[in-house]
Order: sequence, then C-alpha cells, then structure tokens
Amino acid sequence: MILTCQNINKAFGDHQVLKNASFHVEEYEKTAVIGINGAGKSTLLKIIMGDLPADSGQVIIAKGKTIGYLAQHQDMASSHTIFDELLTVKQGILDLEARMRQAERDMKQAGGEKLQELMDSYARMSHEFEQQNGYAWKSEITGVLKGLGFTEEEFGKQVDTLSGGQKTRVALGKLLLSRPDIILLDEPTNHLDMDSITWLETFLMNYQGAVVIVSHDRYFLNRVVTKIIEIDQGEVTTFTGNYTDYAQKKAQLREARMQAWLNQQKEIRHQEEVIAKLKSFNREKSIRRAESREKMLEKMDVLEKPTEAKADMRIELEPQTISGNDVLTVRGLSKAFPAQDLFSGLDFDIKRGERVALIGSNGTGKTTILKIINGVIPADAGEIRLGSRVHVGYYDQEHHVLHMEKTIFEEISDDYPSLNNTAIRNVLAAFLFTGDDVFKRIGDLSGGERGRVSLAKLMLSEANFLILDEPTNHLDIVSKEILEQALNRYTGTVLFVSHDRYFINAAATRILDLSGRRLTNYVGNYDYYLEKKEELEAAGTLASASAEISAASDAKLDWQQQKEQQARLRKLQNDLKRTENRIEELETRDKEIDASLEKEEIFTDVAEVTKLSKEKETIREELDTLYEQWEKLQENLL
Repeated sequence: MILTCQNINKAFGDHQVLKNASFHVEEYEKTAVIGINGAGKSTLLKIIMGDLPADSGQVIIAKGKTIGYLAQHQDMASSHTIFDELLTVKQGILDLEARMRQAERDMKQAGGEKLQELMDSYARMSHEFEQQNGYAWKSEITGVLKGLGFTEEEFGKQVDTLSGGQKTRVALGKLLLSRPDIILLDEPTNHLDMDSITWLETFLMNYQGAVVIVSHDRYFLNRVVTKIIEIDQGEVTTFTGNYTDYAQKKAQLREARMQAWLNQQKEIRHQEEVIAKLKSFNREKSIRRAESREKMLEKMDVLEKPTEAKADMRIELEPQTISGNDVLTVRGLSKAFPAQDLFSGLDFDIKRGERVALIGSNGTGKTTILKIINGVIPADAGEIRLGSRVHVGYYDQEHHVLHMEKTIFEEISDDYPSLNNTAIRNVLAAFLFTGDDVFKRIGDLSGGERGRVSLAKLMLSEANFLILDEPTNHLDIVSKEILEQALNRYTGTVLFVSHDRYFINAAATRILDLSGRRLTNYVGNYDYYLEKKEELEAAGTLASASAEISAASDAKLDWQQQKEQQARLRKLQNDLKRTENRIEELETRDKEIDASLEKEEIFTDVAEVTKLSKEKETIREELDTLYEQWEKLQENLL
C-alpha cells in the first residue's frame, strides 16, 4: 500500500464532513473519489496533502514516496513563459546536463588518476541523465503542453497574463512532468477540451504511479480508474471497478437495503397484528405471549429507510405545444472575428424529437453557433429558419439570461407573473432552494446554483426546442443523471453543446462534429461517433465522408429513412448481444460437462455419461447455428 487513510474525521462547525473515513491505495492503482457537491471530496485531498488538519485519524504515505497535488483553482503568479514555467520542473536535469558538459571540458585537460575519476563520474552522470529521460526533456515538455491543448504559438505567453483555466492547465502540466509516486487531481478535466481529456486519459492509464482523482466526468472515470471511493453523508465506502461498475453495485446495494427495510417493516406490522389479536383473546396465556412478542419487537434493531436515489432535485421538461417536423434549418452559416475565422458555409437541419450534440475542440465556434441561433450575436452570412410552432428555451453557460441584481425568487416571479408564491417556492424547492435561500441575489450564487436557477426557468418555459450550452457544468454526478433522465423523457427537440462525453452518450441521438471549419454528421451517440470516426480516419476518408454527408444534407435525406436505419441498427445490436450471451452460456456449460466427464464417479456411470453426451451433442448443434447467426449479424452491422 502506497497511501493509507485511517479513521479520518473532519467537521466544520456542526457539519460532520468525514466520519471515520478509512481506505487505502495500492502502488500504480488509479482511484476516484466521488460524491455530491459538498460531500467532502476536496477536503479529503487537502487532508491527505496536509494542507488541512483532520480532527482525528491519520494519513500514512509509504516511506520514501513522493506526492503531488492539483487543486481545482490555481493562483499562479509567474513572469515565466508557459514553456519556461514547465521547464522549472526539469531544473535538476538541466543542472545535471551542465555538470556533464563541464566534466567533458575537464576531461580534455586531465590525465592519469584525475582523468579516471572524471570518467567514472561522467559515466554515473550519463546513466542518471539517461534514466531521467534527459535526452528528451524538450520533446517531453512540448508533448505535455500540446496534449493539454496549448499550441506552439502559445508557448511564449507569460503565465501572469493567462486565464484561470489556462493557469490550471499549466499547473497540471508541471505536476505530470514531475512524475511523483502519488498524484492527487481535483477536477482535472474542468478546463480541458475533448482532445485534451482523451490525451490525459491515456497519460494517466499508462502512468507508472498511483493516481487519486476527484471528478464528475463519468466517461473519464470509466476509462481511467479501477477503484471508486464514495463519500456519502460523511461515510466512506470503497467499490472495485470503474464508474459504471460502481453505479451498478450501488443500485444493487440500494435495492437490497430497500428490500431489507420493506421486509422488516412487513415483519413489524405482522407482529403488531399478532400482538393485537392475542390481546383481544383476553386470556392470560395469550397476553403473556403478546408481551413476549412486544419485548422481541423492542429489542429489534430497526433499520432506517434508505433514501431514494436522486430524490432531491426534480426536473420535469415538457413542451406546451408540438412543433412542426422541421424544427431548425441552417444554410450557409459563416462567422469570423478579427483574429479568428471560425466557420463558413455550414448547412444542417434538426427535426422534431432529435437530441443533437454539437461537439468540437475549444475555440471552434460551438457556443457561437448557439448564440447566433438565439439572436445573441449576428452571423456574417447565412440563413437560420425556425419551423412552425417552434418555441425556444435557451440555457446559457454564462447565464446571461439571468439578472445578477435580482433575487432567485424575483428571477422566477418576474418572468412568470401568473405563478403565486406557493407555486414559485415549490418550483425552487425542486431545484434545492428552500427557506431563505430563495432571497439570495443571483450575483452572489455559485456557478452550480446559477445553473440550477437557469434549469428551473427552462422547465417553466415549456419550450419545445431546448438549446443548451454546457448544461452539466458545475453539476455533480447525481444532478447530471437527473438532467439526463429529464431530457430522455422530453418529447420536444434538443440541440446542445457539451464536453461531457458520458452526458452526450446518454442524451444524444445524433452528433454534429465541428472541426476544420465544417460539420460532420454522425447518427448515433458518442460511442458510435468514436467508432465511426476511428474507422473513417483509419481509412483516410474523413474528408470525403464529410463531403458525402454534406451532399446528403443538401439532398435533404428523408428523415423517416434515418429513423428506420437507427431502429434497424439497434435491433441488430440487440440481436448480436443476445446471440453472444447465449454462445457464452452454452460454451460454459460445454466446459462444465467436459470437466464432469473426467470425474470417476461420472465416467463409471453409464446412464450419466449417456445423458451428458446427449446434452453435449445438443449444445454442439445449437452452437453451430448460433455461430452462423453471429457471423450474419456481424456482416449486417458493417
């Protein structure tokens, strides 16, 4: 074990954040710490680092092991350039290289024993230099900076002039280059685009050290971690596996606890009814038996009712009217800013009932497209047409639709004057604003709180076309899942920008990829997009595919055909999964039979051997059919 936490307790006033938190991290293990906002995740990392004292308990780090930490927010002050700031991590290698150069110069002048000493010293330094990858320090820094989304043109920017997000990326780069034995990362993907997150995933998966990550990015956690540490109401529980494994096990545990509670409640009611019945007999013997049962009930350790999953926040999105089939038509859309030409000649359509994710690297113009559609900024060229009976609801990641000087209550009541006080309070309570919280100023709220107010207004709008810009920013995992479920139940149309790949996977039915100043269309979720993009890139046909897709859009491909194609694809995938499961089931049984036939008590029993042989033959025949079926399904999926 490289890191151990034993019985960590921490409280802020009356609020107990951590209660006897105990867990360990193995060498090279990749671990996530998860929980709702305010659960104590960042507090735990600060306690491990010694930046915050625990009330009791201890943190044990294996002897001689180094640890590095990336906090959520960086206040980095430096006159260095970005490249030079990362170069400070390599100062030891630079000093070693300087000593090697000096030794080379000295060896030219030395002789005899002095030369031998210098040569021995030089050999040791050379070995150490090679061990520390000294010959590749420049390319290593360049690779990390590019991986984190910096262009070579930005390498010379002064750190003091950077935004908070850019400084966080610089700090992350320095930490990764320093290669400690244990890395603690607090929301490392917050300021990264998809390409950079993918790069970071690969880096961490291959990292020769232990990693502990606090993150709400479920796709990232699925790819990187093999253990989940959950903080729930101060209690810490460890689960093996990635986020999906954790979610499944958590659901099973919750179901088992609920069933145990229901069973106990049933037993309590039964005993109470029996007690009442016995007492009603009004016989001494019956009363004694009733009293005995009452004592048994008093000694029972009554279980608490498990809290319902996602019971706190409630989002119900439902359009007031049904729009026409053609919701949005965009033709020849172009936009450039003085220092940047974003895109030109974009064409796309959105139909009723679609949930379309607009994705692409930072700076490609995704949010700009949403703002143009909403009339927030003008296009340089192009036409945007909303279909008949289309009513837009807009969620802006910068929350410009909110009024900073108003209270939360005023924000709702001014926009929806027909709602009475009780109705407004009920809506706000559904988004976790209760009591005096409703009188907080919008300008004083956190990013997550403003997001919840925007979602409340979106729900009340009863719009049939939702345009959402990074709706999951500042939301914890539970809130994200609530929003996903609400969008999946929503009968209107959705266009959204997000870098949350798990959210895209759960919510999108179509992907528009904005790259190279043009759009590429993928009918499916994020996993499908990744698969098809890899295939196209492997074949070197991405550009031609873009042209074909654009041509198909120009030809106004029949919408019903696309829907039928999606349904056919889902059916084939389901059939394939069922076939694979049945094959695995039969192959397992076949191996079990083979193992049985090797046992003396079986192979000496003629009747049992005959029975198992017949079963093997039946399995073989069904497998032959299933193998052929599997091949056909695979071919049809191509």
